[in-house]
Amino acid sequence: MVIRTLPPHLTQEDVTRLLENRSGDPFSKLGVHKTKGKSWLVMMVPNAVSVSAKVGRKTVQLERIKGPLFAAAIPNSRFKPVITATFEDGERTAADPYSFGPVLGDMDIHLISEGTHRKLWEALGAHVTRHEDTEGTHFAVWAPNASRVSLVGDFNGWNGHAHPMRPLGSAGVWEIFMPGIGEGTQYKYEIAPSEGGMHTKSDPFGFGSQHPPETASVVRDLGGYGWKDADWLADRAEKNRRDAPMSIYEVHLPSWRRADGNRPLSYKELAKDLIEYAQWMGFTHLEFLPISEFPFDGSWGYQPVGLYAPTIRMGPPHEFRDLVEAAHEAGLGVILDWVPGHFPTDAHGLSKFDGSHLYEHADPREGFHQDWNTAIFNYGRTEVKNYLTANALYWFQEYHVDGIRVDAVASMLYRDYSREAGEWIPNKDGGRENYEAIDFLKEMNTLVYGEVEGIMTAAEESTAYGGVSAPVDAGGLGFGFKWNMGWMNDTLRYLEKDPIHRKYDHHLMTFPLDWAYTENFILPISHDEVVHGKGSMIAKMPGNEWEKFANLRAYYGYMWGFPGKKLLFMGCEFGQWEEWNHDTSLDWDALHGGNQKGLQALVRDLNRTYTASPALHAKDCEPDGFRWLENDPETSLMSWARFGKDETAIVVCNFTPVERQGVRIGVPSAGAYNEIINTDAEVYGGGNRGNGGGVTSQDVPQSGYDQSIEITVPPLCTLIFKLD
Repeated sequence: MVIRTLPPHLTQEDVTRLLENRSGDPFSKLGVHKTKGKSWLVMMVPNAVSVSAKVGRKTVQLERIKGPLFAAAIPNSRFKPVITATFEDGERTAADPYSFGPVLGDMDIHLISEGTHRKLWEALGAHVTRHEDTEGTHFAVWAPNASRVSLVGDFNGWNGHAHPMRPLGSAGVWEIFMPGIGEGTQYKYEIAPSEGGMHTKSDPFGFGSQHPPETASVVRDLGGYGWKDADWLADRAEKNRRDAPMSIYEVHLPSWRRADGNRPLSYKELAKDLIEYAQWMGFTHLEFLPISEFPFDGSWGYQPVGLYAPTIRMGPPHEFRDLVEAAHEAGLGVILDWVPGHFPTDAHGLSKFDGSHLYEHADPREGFHQDWNTAIFNYGRTEVKNYLTANALYWFQEYHVDGIRVDAVASMLYRDYSREAGEWIPNKDGGRENYEAIDFLKEMNTLVYGEVEGIMTAAEESTAYGGVSAPVDAGGLGFGFKWNMGWMNDTLRYLEKDPIHRKYDHHLMTFPLDWAYTENFILPISHDEVVHGKGSMIAKMPGNEWEKFANLRAYYGYMWGFPGKKLLFMGCEFGQWEEWNHDTSLDWDALHGGNQKGLQALVRDLNRTYTASPALHAKDCEPDGFRWLENDPETSLMSWARFGKDETAIVVCNFTPVERQGVRIGVPSAGAYNEIINTDAEVYGGGNRGNGGGVTSQDVPQSGYDQSIEITVPPLCTLIFKLD
């Protein structure tokens, strides 16, 4: 049946615009509208054979205006119409979404417009909720330059005519409440730009997503998890302080260990196996390579398209929460790699989201990373900055993570990062600093430290930019810690040399102390050092197999004895031969070999010794916690003292394959010095040479002290003594 008389609020032009999906405000035409005391219902139902509406106890058959557009006069009623649409393959029944008022209020719209909505994810995205006494899901998206936005999904055949959204004020936000839609629904936004062709995008605030290569967002209800980690949260500040022991196990979750068929372990499996292993190994924190949803496995998560969604590869969001909670129960902090520096240009992502350069700079000299073929966020746009700062807060508040490590900070700080002359735009003062990115980082750190107690942030920053880990009110960027990339580069250059040549580059091991206290440093041996042809840590070492493992054991002893928090990538703790491959499991079978098992035992003991010894951690970031004792480039011997909380430790390193006997080292106090770590111990795969468990100081001046110890230093070995 075709309707003969249009409802009074519709004109032929309105009909044309609705059919062509050009209505700027569909809620003013669709749904229930009362004119002159009479109610009219207008519905757009593509592919429907017939449409009826139940209003109270009465059912009314709608008449077809044209194509998918239906209308009928209905009884005046306080009840919302329930629509039943008949299709060739069946029926669908739901309340009329166009009969519901807005969900977002004036304050939300005001804060979104200002770019100051701290919990922006609570306004935008897909939220399972109850609205006007009806269960459903509220969808909202920011697309200020769109002429029309439609919600499409598995509930409407992905047809953009079915559910065009309501524009809200001048904020550029579009919303719709969909009754009867809930957890697990797949959806996207179909966007008609003011100029250019129509396209579909996944939700920038999607809390879940399909498994790649599929690209739809998935409705996930973040409520009702029932956290049980209140005691951990109350005490975690003690775990993240500058004077706390911090030994971080960096993990790429999909490849840490694989199940049968080369399947990644699920979050729930990792909550058991990974947590038990990390706890047994004595690590204090886990750091996960980015888990925000990403399309390409080979990016390891560093090209995210879903910053608000834990990747579905290992399970749904609540199971990622299970992993975090299991870590907290085991006494482990959780740090996430976070990537606010760039994003991929995949068609379903943020790039040209509403047809304009919304999230990114339009000029490629500012908006495109040549190294990674990715877009760069426009940090100068308040709404974009809000999107990112809210995302940082989101992971702390919704997933109870304890820290974030911000990726590629150097690329954010400088406009000329990895660019030749003429390929970048100077700042307003003609310089290279990216003022907008700097302000964003300060604002992000101020927000998360101010809103969430006991957390930490860390920066991957490889330049001499000052004050990365200084407070914002002191002129710094506000990070808690900074990765010491200079230490990593220098020491690995040294270790890769044949020991006979190391005396010429002794400074590579000692020079890092010159800047060790300019920031709160983390010493990182990360995933970046064991990929792209760089070889595994054990493969970097010179010599035969025994020498390789002895070198690496000595280096880890040096690292754990050197000032700074520790970070070690998975597999490096037991010396697998192959460099890391994200597509396969770590080579756990290597632990059948004695050298690998010995190296693993050493890292375990180093962690436990470091955690139990304030001298080795309490003043990691304080210059009065360190003093050089001896440095002899000719023999590649070096030694230093560490101090902390009335405790003294002595660290001695020999980076040649020659045993050194009768080595005299000054010590600050008289007494017995117990040998608490000897990387040459037999249990670690060494030759079991050393000092019989300890030595006693003598009244022989050395190194500026009145007391000294005389020791044997095994070949390629680090010794750590603690004053009894």
